[in-house]
Amino acid sequence: MKKNSLTQKDLDKLQAMADWMDSRFVIPGTSIRFGLDSILGLIPGIGDTVTLASTAYLFGVARNNGLPWHIHFKILWNAFIDWLIGIVPFFGDIFDVGWKANQKNVALIKEHLNSKEVAREKL
Repeated sequence: MKKNSLTQKDLDKLQAMADWMDSRFVIPGTSIRFGLDSILGLIPGIGDTVTLASTAYLFGVARNNGLPWHIHFKILWNAFIDWLIGIVPFFGDIFDVGWKANQKNVALIKEHLNSKEVAREKL
């Protein structure tokens, strides 16, 4: 098992994926951002399930890099909420625009790695 071997380049790739999934596009005339997750979510039932692939990838990164169980749980919880509410027609699509599970999950990974780095620097 790898332990915290993510480089800044790896984190940048994770952030780019989260941006594409959650906030790549802007509704013209507003500051409302959305991504492929919201677009695919328009396909009833199937779209929200397909977008779980990005969560599976982020979960794998967390697991392969030795992040603790509570980070794994939060990643899965964010994905579950995204999927559960996302399957509700119309309301789920609107919720998807604001929830941004991928952004939340990348932030969890980054925050954990940053806190580990700060703890190492204090030693």
